[in-house]
Amino acid sequence: MTATSSLNSPALVELRSGLPNICGWEADIRAVVQQNHPVFLPKTNLRLENIKAGFACALHMHQPTIPAGANGELISNLQYMFEHPNVGDNHNAEAFAWCYSRMGDFIPQLISEGCNPRIMLEYSGNLLWGLRQMGRDDILNNLKRIICDPQYQPYVEVLGTMWSHAVVPSTPIPDIKLHIQAWQHYFAAIFGYDALKRVKGFSPPEMHLPNHPDTLFEYIKALTECGYRWLMVQEHSVERLDGSGLHHDDKYIPNRLIARNSQGETISITALIKTQGSDTKLVAQMQPYFEAKGRGKQQIGNVSVPSLVTQIADGENGGVMMNEYPRDLVRVWHQIRDESGGTGVVGLNGTEYLELIEAAGVNPDDYPACQAVNQHKIWQQVDLDNVTSDAVEKAIASIKETDHQFHMDGASWTNDLSWVKGYENVLTPMKKLSVLFHEKYDSLVQQDPSVTQRSDYQEALLYNLLLQTSCFRYWGQGTWTDYAQELYRRGEALLK
Repeated sequence: MTATSSLNSPALVELRSGLPNICGWEADIRAVVQQNHPVFLPKTNLRLENIKAGFACALHMHQPTIPAGANGELISNLQYMFEHPNVGDNHNAEAFAWCYSRMGDFIPQLISEGCNPRIMLEYSGNLLWGLRQMGRDDILNNLKRIICDPQYQPYVEVLGTMWSHAVVPSTPIPDIKLHIQAWQHYFAAIFGYDALKRVKGFSPPEMHLPNHPDTLFEYIKALTECGYRWLMVQEHSVERLDGSGLHHDDKYIPNRLIARNSQGETISITALIKTQGSDTKLVAQMQPYFEAKGRGKQQIGNVSVPSLVTQIADGENGGVMMNEYPRDLVRVWHQIRDESGGTGVVGLNGTEYLELIEAAGVNPDDYPACQAVNQHKIWQQVDLDNVTSDAVEKAIASIKETDHQFHMDGASWTNDLSWVKGYENVLTPMKKLSVLFHEKYDSLVQQDPSVTQRSDYQEALLYNLLLQTSCFRYWGQGTWTDYAQELYRRGEALLK
């Protein structure tokens, strides 16, 4: 199957050499994603002046790729669940598969019932590839229906992410952009360039925001170069420039996330703030709608805009998401239809909200400024007129000596878990494989960009990205760290 487009770019096949098409047409992808036309504004059926407050819900979907097929082949963890139904909670495999597909049924149903639903969907590249490997055309076609058919825009917004669910703070800096591009590549191969053109918001795996100045800077730079207009961030992963927390009302309007690197360069991107915890109950029971009912309009500059309650949850995990969400989703959208019908409190998607308020005259420079948590401690010790790598690293070392709470591991929605401590047996190979990959290919790609179309490059890139999947550092030592070491061995053999 190939995805076609109205643009003059070559149609992309989903698989090359039996592997996901994650590289090779970077210039074509760049030409698509850097178009800056309004996405939702021409199609939205909402009028800003009628809206008091809005709520935006996103569903995050992921299954890792593991070397656990019959002969050690790369397969989706979902496939492994189907093949080993008596292990752990693998009996839920078909329920998970249904969760990946069901929005393709729910959204058309709600629209046919006179509702005006909104949903943001984020699928990792691994999961999309895994569904293809399993031959689950039923799921992919259900998604194509709501992602590609013009009648379902602007109800559905797709958010971009890292291809293989890598947490950004501990991803080698040169690989951050490769993950972002690989996801765009593979998404375009499945859903087409026109669908990719509409992907303007970014959902980071584990809501993980780096706070090392150079990592955050390169992350935001990669996002903007890849055409993203906004990023979803967890409220406690950012701070005001003076180190204070976000003021209560500021969590309900866009913020401007600013990054300064150790050379003193600055860059920024719009951030929508995900409030509260990561509990799937919040989204499953449609809590953001009920929270939005208690919100009103706010001022940005001299423009009055509706507050927006933004929330994301796993789209498949846990009984509440599997069983309560379908019931509450339908019930609440019916309630909104019957009570307000497009006025008062409404559902919005992130890009739709930003385009509506900016068309009304809001200037993004007026969004309240924030930075990654703990950065104020660094900048207090560095002369901002003369920022150097040496000064930044000295400041970090000196703060670590006196402040045992301070770290540069970033912040995520699971702050009780570290993605770094105790995982040297995954992180060391991960860094090594990344170095081997860049040593072998960077100069070749610089001389000849078409090197990224070669199957050896594609396979080496795949193993480099797969090894960085966060799941290998989530489930503790044992099977999952063994998987990581096996991926490293295969990647190393390819690169040597």
